[in-house]
Amino acid sequence: MMKVFLSIFLLSIFIVTSCSSNDNNDDDIIIDPIEVNYFPPLTGDTWETSSPTDLQWDNQKLTELNTFLEQNETRAFIILVDGKIVVEEYWNNDLLGQPFDRNSIWYWASAGKSLASTVVGIAQEEGYLNIDDKTSDYLGNGWTNMSQDKEDLITIKNHLSFTTGIDYNVTDEQCYDPTCLNYLADAGNEWYYHNGTYLITHDIIEAATGVTNNQYTNNTVLSKTGMTGQWTNTALFTNVFFSNARSAARFGLLTLAEGNWDGTTVLGDSTYFNAMTNTSQNINEAYGYLWWLNGKSTLRFPGSTATIPSSLTPSGPLDMISALGKNGQFIDVVPSLNMVVIRMGNEPSGSLVPVILHDEMWEKIVETIN
Repeated sequence: MMKVFLSIFLLSIFIVTSCSSNDNNDDDIIIDPIEVNYFPPLTGDTWETSSPTDLQWDNQKLTELNTFLEQNETRAFIILVDGKIVVEEYWNNDLLGQPFDRNSIWYWASAGKSLASTVVGIAQEEGYLNIDDKTSDYLGNGWTNMSQDKEDLITIKNHLSFTTGIDYNVTDEQCYDPTCLNYLADAGNEWYYHNGTYLITHDIIEAATGVTNNQYTNNTVLSKTGMTGQWTNTALFTNVFFSNARSAARFGLLTLAEGNWDGTTVLGDSTYFNAMTNTSQNINEAYGYLWWLNGKSTLRFPGSTATIPSSLTPSGPLDMISALGKNGQFIDVVPSLNMVVIRMGNEPSGSLVPVILHDEMWEKIVETIN
């Protein structure tokens, strides 16, 4: 029934103009520290595995899950439990038309937002910025087309939580030139998934640290976790992260371990980490700092100002946090299961956040692991 409701909602998402908000959320999840007993080496292809049979998973259901994923244009699928690979599958072709494998490069789309949020937290921990600072402290006055008093209301935290109040009624949500950034509401009073307001975080990182976004990400995250990849501009999109699936799994494992990697602190600010992975404002309780949160009673989808009575992924674990991107780029982190799930590929609907595919995938994962 919930799938039917979500499907009807998504069909009407672009004509819904009503706006609502809910009370402050009292259900923030403060996750007990997760003990991850295995991390893969920083270099090479060595990565320990666990058997689905040893974990008492249903192999027939696992076959059905893999069939579902392949039929839905999946390229890569990985499940980690306690850091070890339990499932690793590749299908179809890469962006160059070659058979997809563990070395193939794919885009994260908006799942990269969650990596950017982690990088911002590290920059704050290292003293380069404070998320309560005005954006204009780093970009100077006039980075928007607003009056100065309204522009000065916007902080870095507003970019992380999609509450800048910048007008989303624009023809190009990728544009973050000042002429594209107009006033709609005071910062903190409106939630909208406006990509242009997120992209500004990359400029803030570069202004605060004095190095490129790629350099800072590499120095603080990639080099410490064995990830490979880079932020890239394409013909259609700006600052999209590209990597192989195992690098996405490494990022998920870093997040599962709450910013630690095999004894090395990557993001050590627990206050920031908990804020990042819990509700960040009182309008869309299913959104943290550029992370999606499951287990909430209401949420807003990208492209909508309507709040609906549903969790993000009804079939998934309540404590799951997710980095989600267009065409079904998924990085799911589940502390209660000590699990990370990666899915890369295309998706028939082409939606910004394909929640139906995500929920159906998790329905089949739950059947498999139970």
